[in-house]
Amino acid sequence: MVAMKASTRKDAKPASRGRTGMSRTRKPWAEKLRPEMKPEVVTDRKDGALLLLPTPMALAAEIAAVPKGTVWTMSELRDRMARKHGAARACPLMTGIFFNIVAGAVEDQLAAGTRPLAPYWRIVRDNRSLSPKTPSGPARQAEHLRAEGLRVDRKSFVVAAD
Repeated sequence: MVAMKASTRKDAKPASRGRTGMSRTRKPWAEKLRPEMKPEVVTDRKDGALLLLPTPMALAAEIAAVPKGTVWTMSELRDRMARKHGAARACPLMTGIFFNIVAGAVEDQLAAGTRPLAPYWRIVRDNRSLSPKTPSGPARQAEHLRAEGLRVDRKSFVVAAD
């Protein structure tokens, strides 16, 4: 068994236990936005097509373009980003991870009373259901959508505008 040294930093956040049982500190969502990162277009090893590797801030900028009272699917978001950067497609794994980072940062901004980076709630899964994986959960996403006049059914699917 490996002994873990306790943090002596005054600004250290409380430790949480991950799947491995090791202590770690939670990094704030805003730090995970990593504004210094730049999107990259690379050649996909699977088929040789151009693949966009997005960044959290590039994703937020694209989400900010979704008009109030409408939703885009995650595939629509990836397609728009890929076209904008001259790629055949955007990496779905990175897009999903960065979407959750943007959602977490936005909820922190709203809780702090500051203007949100992007309306993440306007992005839905390809079957028009709400993501169960966003940091604040589908119920919070549904609240935001209903406030914009959209109808969300009991199974967390966006049905239509009221």
